[in-house]
Amino acid sequence: MKLICQSQEKSILINRDWNNVLSEFGPICPLFFDKDVSEIMVNGPTQVYCERKGKIMLSPIHFRDNDHVMSVIGKIVSRLGKTINDQYPILVTRLPDGSRFNALFPPLALNSPTITIRKFSKEPFHIENLISLGTVTEEAAIFLNACVKARLNIIVSGGSGAGKTTLLNVLSNFIPEDEKIVTIEDTAEIQLRQEHVVSLLSCPQNIDGKGTIPIRNLIKNSLRMKPDRIIIGEVRGEEALDMLKAMKAGPDGSLVTGNSNSPNDMITRLETMVLLAGGDFPVKAIREQILGTIDVIIHLSRLKDGSRKIVSITEVQRIDGEVIVLKDIFTFKQEGLSTEGKIIGRLTPTGVRPIFIERLKVTEIHFPSSEI
Repeated sequence: MKLICQSQEKSILINRDWNNVLSEFGPICPLFFDKDVSEIMVNGPTQVYCERKGKIMLSPIHFRDNDHVMSVIGKIVSRLGKTINDQYPILVTRLPDGSRFNALFPPLALNSPTITIRKFSKEPFHIENLISLGTVTEEAAIFLNACVKARLNIIVSGGSGAGKTTLLNVLSNFIPEDEKIVTIEDTAEIQLRQEHVVSLLSCPQNIDGKGTIPIRNLIKNSLRMKPDRIIIGEVRGEEALDMLKAMKAGPDGSLVTGNSNSPNDMITRLETMVLLAGGDFPVKAIREQILGTIDVIIHLSRLKDGSRKIVSITEVQRIDGEVIVLKDIFTFKQEGLSTEGKIIGRLTPTGVRPIFIERLKVTEIHFPSSEI
């Protein structure tokens, strides 16, 4: 009974602290309670935008002036124990409900302080949710389930706001309960249901300009923790080299996201990021490393109607000359528009039989011959 009371007391304290934070959000507070709003963007006192059901629109909410925006930012970050000022005019952090909070002060933000808040669902998405939303088909979901269980190394690629983190969380649900998972992120956004999870966060510099611990160091250290899986929130720079090394020398079945416009662009960006790590790496050697490490690229896109869909599931197949050859296993085919302006289409199998098909048999997941 005592344990239950302690748990309830902790929950009350957390909710009270969160309500205190919300009370400091000023004019944009109502947007937090709108379940249809997934992102809040304050570009200036009179420019408060929000994303509602996939569409970005100007809201009627206003701040009094730039000082009002700065005051709200200051109150929020002080509640979180963070600092933002003229010397350190940028802050990326996580709110108590898991939302991502990004703020910029002048001179980085030229005309006004800015706020960008990415809200995340309180209830983690499952594959059934993505199927019902039309993000993925049931056939493709079965295939992705097998890819994760067969321990393929997967990159989830796409543009900003395409739903990469959401899909990464959904794919992680396919990982067996008895495996140890190490997650590595800049901002805590990965939500796992498994119990044996170690979450690592990079550390920005402190007020003295010291104490920085980049993702590269965390990736290297993760291999000493005997993980069964490594999940990296997003690869953005020179840590790509350490990621490829970890995938090659460490456990199979790693998951990672990356920003790109297409699977081919993702490969090009990986090559560029590895070169940023320094060292005189021949391009051919980098491509061979990518080929020997990455098995599948799942590409997401935010379509014109605001919907987010998987538009391709692609195998990293071979090197032809000096070019990495990619083969689509599933592609999204647009069939038209509904009367409401919604895009009608379906993620369909291309008929390409992936080279790794034999590895999927260990999962004992059945694929109809028409699928792959």
